[in-house]
Amino acid sequence: MDEETAPAGRALAGSPGALAGIKVIDLTRVLGGPYCTMILSDHGAEVIKIEPPQGDETRDWGPPFREGDASYYLGVNRNKKSLALDLGRAEGRAVLLRLLDGADILVENFKPGSMEKWGLGFEKDLAPKFPGLIHCRISGFGADGPLGGLPGYDAILQAMTGLMSANGDATTGPMRLGTAIVDMGTGLYATAGILMALHERARSGRGQYLDMTLYDCGLALLHPQAANFFLNGKRPVGTGNVHPNLVPYAKFPTRNGEIFIASGNNGQFRKLAEVIGRPDLATDPRFADNGARNTNRVALTEALTAAFADTDGHEIADRLIRAGVPAGPVLFVDEAATAPHTEHRDMVTELGWYRGLGTPIKLSRTPGGTRAVPPAFGADGTQVLEAHGFSAEEIAALRESGVVLDERRR
Repeated sequence: MDEETAPAGRALAGSPGALAGIKVIDLTRVLGGPYCTMILSDHGAEVIKIEPPQGDETRDWGPPFREGDASYYLGVNRNKKSLALDLGRAEGRAVLLRLLDGADILVENFKPGSMEKWGLGFEKDLAPKFPGLIHCRISGFGADGPLGGLPGYDAILQAMTGLMSANGDATTGPMRLGTAIVDMGTGLYATAGILMALHERARSGRGQYLDMTLYDCGLALLHPQAANFFLNGKRPVGTGNVHPNLVPYAKFPTRNGEIFIASGNNGQFRKLAEVIGRPDLATDPRFADNGARNTNRVALTEALTAAFADTDGHEIADRLIRAGVPAGPVLFVDEAATAPHTEHRDMVTELGWYRGLGTPIKLSRTPGGTRAVPPAFGADGTQVLEAHGFSAEEIAALRESGVVLDERRR
């Protein structure tokens, strides 16, 4: 994209993208799947978002709203085209099969068994017709096993995989993480799996099926708690802001806010002691190494809390990190979103009315980014169908019969 044709905005795509030419049929809703397909679209994949007649329910998950669409939906659906299609009807499934002709990737998060019931299972139905297709299913627990086929939701999976127990502390008990870490983590794992399958397809010419579950991905995020348990057999418990293995690794109040310190080795601890004017802490036998500091964490925490109490949080955190000690101020979302380094890293993107988080994947030759605002419901139906060989008469008939929709069915 050259400067003359590039739209005005910020953190926009600077090239066709590393995935230019890849076509994705996206049947997902809510978060894990849409987050995955937005990552692919940021880097050039054509993503056709096929919504059910009721629409992606996150369009309703507000406020805030813009023209009827909630921020929750807008935050993970940029760069896509929206086609509203009733897959519950045979005519809708016939449309999907025409769209899959030439597609590289299918991502869906229906309840396991739904695609098979519709005659769209991978092994029996899709693979014979489309041997190069990569079919990624995102589900709660998979199709079989003790919990097979049951629905999955982020907070429930946080609870069931132990993530919630690792959050909070003795006073709060297990707590839900504020971000939907299982959904988004599954979206990230699914993206990695899809790219692996694309790489392998370049050698074999064959697609394959990806069985991605929230359950597996939630468990995979349990580090270091699971590693600790496997080694010592002890049940990990929530430690709040402090780290179960490293000391000092915690939040401390200052006179104008809180800061977080993450000292990972003896050298960093010595520098910390010097910067705060307490070099004696580094020579105290109780704090000689991480094991000793862990044993004596209460005494060390008291000493550091007193040392930080009257400092300027932003100033001391800056001094520490520039001295080689991992430290930073505890910022609220609005502060982090408007921080100078956020702007420098192009981590806020803008296009017309749209404003969102930019892509964290920075490629030197094929940079990705925002290409189009999140689509309104069914906004690209005619364009998508025409591009796949549907005549004007066919499109009109599909609309007349309610297989293709322009307005959400309430």
